[in-house]
Amino acid sequence: MSSTYTCHWEEPKDEEGIGRAADSEREEPRNASLQAQVLLSFHSYTTARCVLLEVEVPAALVQSGQSVGSVVFDCFEAALGTEVQIWSYTQPTYQKELNFTQQLPDCRGHEIRDIIQSCWALPWLNVSADGDDVHLVLDVSEEQHVGLSLYWDQVKSPTKPWWHRNLTGPHTITLNHTDLVPCLCIQVWPLEPDSVRTSICPFRKDPRAHRNLWRAARLRLLPPRGWRLDAPCSLSAEATLCWQALGGGPCQPLVPPLSQENVTVNKALEFPLLKGHPNLCVQVSSWEKLQLQECLWSDSLGPLKDDMLLVETRGPQNNTSLCALEPSGCTPLLSRASTRAARVGEHLLQDLQSGQCLQLWDGDLGALWACPMNKYTHQRWALVWLACLLLAAVLFLLLLLKKDHVKGWLRLLKEDVHAGAAAKSRAALLLYSADDEGFERLVGALASALCQLPLRVAVDLWSRRELSAHGPLAWFHAQRRQTLQEGGVVVLLFSPGAVALCHEWLQDSASASGVHSPHDAFAASLSCVLPDFLQGRAPGRYIGAYFDSLLRPDAVPTLFRAVPVFALPSQLPDFLRALQGPGVPRPGRLADRAEQVSRALQPALDCCLRPPGTPETGREMGPEAGDRT
Repeated sequence: MSSTYTCHWEEPKDEEGIGRAADSEREEPRNASLQAQVLLSFHSYTTARCVLLEVEVPAALVQSGQSVGSVVFDCFEAALGTEVQIWSYTQPTYQKELNFTQQLPDCRGHEIRDIIQSCWALPWLNVSADGDDVHLVLDVSEEQHVGLSLYWDQVKSPTKPWWHRNLTGPHTITLNHTDLVPCLCIQVWPLEPDSVRTSICPFRKDPRAHRNLWRAARLRLLPPRGWRLDAPCSLSAEATLCWQALGGGPCQPLVPPLSQENVTVNKALEFPLLKGHPNLCVQVSSWEKLQLQECLWSDSLGPLKDDMLLVETRGPQNNTSLCALEPSGCTPLLSRASTRAARVGEHLLQDLQSGQCLQLWDGDLGALWACPMNKYTHQRWALVWLACLLLAAVLFLLLLLKKDHVKGWLRLLKEDVHAGAAAKSRAALLLYSADDEGFERLVGALASALCQLPLRVAVDLWSRRELSAHGPLAWFHAQRRQTLQEGGVVVLLFSPGAVALCHEWLQDSASASGVHSPHDAFAASLSCVLPDFLQGRAPGRYIGAYFDSLLRPDAVPTLFRAVPVFALPSQLPDFLRALQGPGVPRPGRLADRAEQVSRALQPALDCCLRPPGTPETGREMGPEAGDRT
């Protein structure tokens, strides 16, 4: 019995081995022997080892149906916790082979921990979940130095560390649940020569890890017709081509005629296509559930086309059939069905015969053709436009005949348009600094007056519950995103307190992180508002305003003058025109609205200007003075 340490062993040719064995048996029958080979191998994150044993037994000891003996090999070193593969076969090779995998225990087992000395100083690692976070708790002594690596255990791919640290003493590493994938493994070892390494892969059956794996998977086109599925871990999935029509609806799998293909991640694959097409998409399914779909050729060949896919099926004795793939199924071209393909079936057949269709695939079972439908769509729309012109002419004649009725109808239509404009009022987000109770009352009066106009006003004074639940910064982000997405505007209302906060941020943002009110959205929003002004994104999104009796015009910081800044109430008409944007009412009506807002502001403005300690007389509390939550 001999052993050879090499991991590049190749099995000898069977025919040559059989011939040599037969010749030697004829020439030297007394020295004939039975030869067998045993291959042991293992692979871990840091190392791999294999050994080939050659066993030779004299033929005289071989009895049919009886065991000849056994082989004990106790010199093979493998890492704890790894899998050892054992493969045994005769030489020359017969049909029966021994091939199985043996899982070795690791240092976590009490029986191994007591026997193997290198496990005594092994660092212990516990994995625990806390909501959306996963904690890796390293339980070692204060002086012990250990190494810890996170890596993706990929099949048939080189293993690379994803995260590695040398640590001293006990540690807790926190992972977000979005970082988990099934093949994420953890390896820990003492920083000592020839130390034992322990690897665990605790997320192989974690549902969150499997969901994250599919979220991280990406389909990628490899010109000219190849593609690849990139993923951090191996996947059990099947892929097929499908046809995505321009009008929407589900992507229709092309099976038959094209068969499904097993997917190997991070490996180039290729469908047997002649040409690519933007409407051709790849579907990846796992356990009969669609996981990924992407039209890979749309990036290079443009958007989806209004093409009809013709499916040619070939049967025995050269029998062929042709149908058009539609959402309702595959419609024969020369049929009387009330579908789009059936109405132009004869024209599509002529286009196919004249070479106007693009052949995408050609195989023994059939072929696929993509035929353009643009010209038939244009013909149909020409008839529609002609009908619309005729209808417009008839309506014009009726209008000429009944002028009085038309005037009444136009009057009603104008009222409906105004009502619709009020329903679709513009959004405005009002940001201010809560200097004192009087100024908050003034802001509430302004917001309530603006709500009487075609404006939808958002102000933190009316959202105290949301501010307490989510915080002022999260509230501001949500309101700002919604306001700008709807084409609205953010109003910065400057006051002495707001100007002071702006100067703090402009001079030193670190010094501006003082203690503010938990409901002060202005202080929280400056970290997002200032970058818009510094990077030139503010015009069109922001406007400024200040009360001319409370703040001098030159007190507004120069940076914020990149957008219009209005004095209230003296410039109320211009302020309202900027707020309402395009489609503002005529100047006379705008002046009326400005007068209405000015009257609503005057009591609250007088209250702000009244010296402290002066009693308020005849003040009526309104909804703007309280919390509208």
